[in-house]
Amino acid sequence: MLKNLRLFSIIAVIVTLSAFSGAQTAAKDSPKPAPSQSAEILTAWNDIGGRLVEMAEDFPEDKYDFKTTPAQRTFADNLLHVASDYCRELSAIKGSQVGPAITPDKDFSRADYKTKADIAKLLKQAVADGAALIQEQGDAGLTRQSKNPYDGTMQHVSYTWLGTMEHAGEHYGQLVVYYRVAGLVPPASRPKK
Repeated sequence: MLKNLRLFSIIAVIVTLSAFSGAQTAAKDSPKPAPSQSAEILTAWNDIGGRLVEMAEDFPEDKYDFKTTPAQRTFADNLLHVASDYCRELSAIKGSQVGPAITPDKDFSRADYKTKADIAKLLKQAVADGAALIQEQGDAGLTRQSKNPYDGTMQHVSYTWLGTMEHAGEHYGQLVVYYRVAGLVPPASRPKK
């Protein structure tokens, strides 16, 4: 009987240690909780905005008026178009003007932003303004509604952020083609140092 009790005790200890070890492994392998929704939006905003700013600062100034075909916008006009959209959308989200005033149907003009430095500064400020607005409004801001600056419909702010980033992503892809057609390698495609 004593032998059986000792054997039972040993088995119980082994089972307990195995279960404890398994629980530790499961806890160690468990993913971290997701960040807040606004933190995720901020990460995505800074990612696409940062890539566009990097292009604006990298592309040769003597090629800023380059276009892949006559029907396309120039490299500079694409960046001004994105900056224009950012300012319109941020102003709609905030409910007051963010960045330079812009009309609903006309982008910032190359005549007003003559140099690479002017355009890069405008775009960089628009990205920074957006990041500040996301942080200011937090998760609660994503559930609010804002008026679409293009058609006047109401939409949730989370949808506005997603649409604005998707639009910027389309132009990022287009500008990658501008790099390639101009015989250049886009910054994100270069080997990491």
